[in-house]
Amino acid sequence: MGSVASKQLERRKALSSEKKVLCDLNNSAGCQFPGSDYKPSDRKKWMGGLNLDKLHINKIVWPGTHDSATNRIGVPLITRPFAQCQSLSIYRQLVRGARLLDIRVNEDRRVCHGILATYNFDVVIRDLKRFLSETESEVVILEVRTEFGHKDPPDFDKYLVEQLGDYLIHQDDRVFGKAVSDLLPKRVICVWKPRNSAHPKGGDPLWSAGYLKDNWIDTDLPSTKFDSNLKHLGEQPPVTSRKYFYRVENTVTPQADNPVVCVKPVTDRIHGYARLFIAQCFAKGCADRLQVFSTDFIDEDFVDACVGLTHARIEGQC
Repeated sequence: MGSVASKQLERRKALSSEKKVLCDLNNSAGCQFPGSDYKPSDRKKWMGGLNLDKLHINKIVWPGTHDSATNRIGVPLITRPFAQCQSLSIYRQLVRGARLLDIRVNEDRRVCHGILATYNFDVVIRDLKRFLSETESEVVILEVRTEFGHKDPPDFDKYLVEQLGDYLIHQDDRVFGKAVSDLLPKRVICVWKPRNSAHPKGGDPLWSAGYLKDNWIDTDLPSTKFDSNLKHLGEQPPVTSRKYFYRVENTVTPQADNPVVCVKPVTDRIHGYARLFIAQCFAKGCADRLQVFSTDFIDEDFVDACVGLTHARIEGQC
């Protein structure tokens, strides 16, 4: 019993220390970066508000959501706080400005997060199609993976192609160097990550797992995650020379051996430091690597930061 209490005391000290590290860095270094003052006039149509001929796929800083379809997962006030990473529907996230969705499914085509399942994937499709029908120039990366511990839903690749049809941008390395204006009216890059089924190939309507990479650091310590994100990002080639998307997640994750296991209070430890992270990318010389930036509980300021840096890139400010 004493060893458990001692371990928890050490963890609390480490957490307090790490919170202070980020707070002090924020106060001393600041959050200014090229485009940091830019505000899109309409987050729902922020790509359309930029110069589409200059807006190349590999220059976009894609605001993403982590565990995107968990707004109604579990039982409210009972299991939901342990698995909910977003409070908005898929449609509302897209309207707010998110342009990458991270969806996990089980063998029944239901969205899930670990052992908890929520609505059928048809709800995701419905919300995405609604958003696409109401906009003209917004490109969305839709990542769908079979959740760990589950089997692939049967014929799910065919289902995705049938549902998204003419919206799909086919798997092709040349897409990274193209402007959005060159790809329209196709507007969805769908990355399908099955566990056992065949993976998409070059020229297919869907993209294979290797086109969306990340280095997931499983920790609830904010400064550890922040520094690890910078380290792994710095090891990537610049966006202009690589043929895959690389994601950084501005999140921390509840740990089973910690008393605080609800997502919201844990991820709030790093949530407010997205602008600081972008500023530190410039300070560390790796801003030209930043491409997909994802978060729990996406908000307007997170979107504005990503859009501002995108605007600065296409206008030659960085």
